[in-house]
Amino acid sequence: MAADRELAIRIRGLRTGFGKQVIFDGLDLDVHRGEILGVVGGSGTGKSVLLRTIVGLNRPRAGTIEVLGQALSSRRNVALEARWGVLFQDGALFSSLTVDENIQVPLKEHSTLPQRMLDEIASLKVAMVGLAPDACHKYPSQLSGGMRKRAGLARALALDPEILFLDEPTAGLDPIGAAAFDKLILQLHGSLGLTVFMVTHDLDSLHTICDRIAVLADQKLAAVGPMDVMLASEHPWIREYFHGPRGRAALAS
Repeated sequence: MAADRELAIRIRGLRTGFGKQVIFDGLDLDVHRGEILGVVGGSGTGKSVLLRTIVGLNRPRAGTIEVLGQALSSRRNVALEARWGVLFQDGALFSSLTVDENIQVPLKEHSTLPQRMLDEIASLKVAMVGLAPDACHKYPSQLSGGMRKRAGLARALALDPEILFLDEPTAGLDPIGAAAFDKLILQLHGSLGLTVFMVTHDLDSLHTICDRIAVLADQKLAAVGPMDVMLASEHPWIREYFHGPRGRAALAS
């Protein structure tokens, strides 16, 4: 087991819920520095809730969360937030801002750089995610779904984060677009040394780019490990998920 100093995220005894509904009760999870962790689970198991809780958008009822060695609290930690980036589903771009203006939002919040440098950084991030230079001046409504995800990724990378959170990054993409996005994540992970926390349903992504997989079930972490651990599991949901028709197709590809 990795020492705590090698952990990017450490969660112990997490309890969350909405009203009387309990989502997690006693969840423990470690995310190692530099790994790509895929988070899966059935509908309603709280995959996106977990991501949003780690980044401070949901408040837990109990338990502790440490990110990059710092314990999260009810008080916002702006300096820590600058060390992670988040790509929400469909990019979650501001519709009234152009792509470069969207990318500059976190830069303006966390820095006092002059506009010339903000423009240069935005152009660099656009190129980094594989978009054409003219995408900088387009609005989200002028982009395809895949382009919006890449623009959202460029914004998530604006502050050169250490951790990248991805919420269903390939959802809604055709197989070719999804494979290209997986390849992009793998390239960025290698070149930037990122830790990647990825919520996904995409079995191809799990097989292709994830070092380990965490399965949420029964309000806890049901299993965590590399793909061979998932394939050998006797847990009913895990077995059905990874050995069902789509799982077999992903394994064969």
